[in-house]
Amino acid sequence: MSVAGKQPPPAPLERPGSLLVPTWTKTGIALLYDEVSENAYDIRLKLTKEVLTIQKQDVVCVSGSDHSANHRTVTLRRQPVGGLGLSIKGGAEHKVPVVISKIFKDQAADQTRMLFIGDAIIQVNGINVESATHEEVVHLLRNAGDEVTITVQYLREAPSFLKLPLGSPGPSSDHSSGASSPLFDSGLHLNGNSTNTAPSSPSSPIANEPKYEKRWLDTLSVPLSMARISRYKAGTDKLRSNAFEVLALDGVSTGILQFYTAQESADWLRAISTYISDLTLQNMKMANKCCSPSDQVIHMGWVNERLEGTDSSQLYKFKFLALKGSSFYIFSTPPVSTLDWVRAEKIYNLCEVLFKIHKLWLADDCWLQANLYLGIHQDFDLEDQRPYCFSVMVGHGKSHYFNVELGSELAVWEKSFQRAIFLEVQRTGSKTYMCSWQGDTLCFTVDFALGFTCFDSKTKNVLWRFKFSQLKGSSDDGKTRVKLLFQNLDTKQIETKELEFQDLTAVLHCIHSFIAAKVASVDPVFIDSQSIARKYMYSN
Repeated sequence: MSVAGKQPPPAPLERPGSLLVPTWTKTGIALLYDEVSENAYDIRLKLTKEVLTIQKQDVVCVSGSDHSANHRTVTLRRQPVGGLGLSIKGGAEHKVPVVISKIFKDQAADQTRMLFIGDAIIQVNGINVESATHEEVVHLLRNAGDEVTITVQYLREAPSFLKLPLGSPGPSSDHSSGASSPLFDSGLHLNGNSTNTAPSSPSSPIANEPKYEKRWLDTLSVPLSMARISRYKAGTDKLRSNAFEVLALDGVSTGILQFYTAQESADWLRAISTYISDLTLQNMKMANKCCSPSDQVIHMGWVNERLEGTDSSQLYKFKFLALKGSSFYIFSTPPVSTLDWVRAEKIYNLCEVLFKIHKLWLADDCWLQANLYLGIHQDFDLEDQRPYCFSVMVGHGKSHYFNVELGSELAVWEKSFQRAIFLEVQRTGSKTYMCSWQGDTLCFTVDFALGFTCFDSKTKNVLWRFKFSQLKGSSDDGKTRVKLLFQNLDTKQIETKELEFQDLTAVLHCIHSFIAAKVASVDPVFIDSQSIARKYMYSN
């Protein structure tokens, strides 16, 4: 959608007068886009650390007696030079009201101080024109005589193309011919059909008449705590151009916020995302006060999950993820109380999941697809157009495929999964799984200090034990069986150990988690150097 009109200046960042509470406020002009009518309305955004407020312009009475809060009746005296001093746009034939689109400085309409760009004309000399066409209103105004009384109401949601800034140049065509378009200005600053050749007294407000001003008024406040952002049309891969939507925890939406440039859109997206992240961190700290040291929240936030086996209209759905204690949680709505944690849709043990980054959108608009773990491979259909994608592979070969809005969010999730898994491995110390081979029931233990141990489930006799460093390779049948290749420290020969597990995927993920945690404990720099998302962030 093209945006008409002059591009507004960059949004200012205001510092409050009091330094006791250092709160920053970001303000700026944007458009509120209606996807049904495909019209956009002028709005002003005001962002604080806790709330995003949408303001709309309205005309308010600032002094005098206000007889009608909605309607204003104004008498214009047509001038020999300049006529009524205004231009109009719109018309019923285009399902938009007739709106004052220009007011010419120091001419009749401007002198009243009671008319504003964006005022919808309701009546002309007592005749209702709400259902009139553009040409009918033009004709009525031009033939209304030297004194024209009009009743107006400020249209808070006038489509942006109906308004132009004060002092814009007049129409280029000669409207005295009677031909005009409802989406272009019909200038009523011409003489019209005046019967009085003598100069008329200028239109001016009477001393005791009410005075009006156009002001930005708060119309909607969206709390940012646990709020979420979407740049996509609901459930699809269709990215909105320079636009996004903010939804509060209770589902209240800002509507589609449209910006004039990609840079403005990116700036506002980052600013709002930062404040949401800060509030999420505060919520985590509050929740952690009620949790034991071994059950702390490491990270949580909104993502989009791609649904399997559904049509394109329901391709993605919002999910709230949390990494807490020993578990990875998937919620449909954020947990706001202690009881909510047991109401998660899915709960997985962190030692038995595998985080993988799949896509990043680089500066040159090319895709980067990355597999962080080479021992396990699972193909994903990556034909969707969403960047910043990752998956979490869980037991029995299943997986969840997620998308976030920003590359910085992807980097945070990657780091958080690593930290949560490493902490859980160190807390747990070891994991033991039942397995079998050639009819014998065995136990297989992965131990952070000792490595791998296999023992008889009945006698508890140790059959073999190897350090992590002795594991030289592995292969599996993708179902239940795995071959582990260990190097004997004495003979330097490779020994093959075959085992069969009920949930092979969970065991392989656990092995990966313990080895990665072991490497991280020895060489943290190496783990950081493998971060795909953080490399992307530093390069940008």
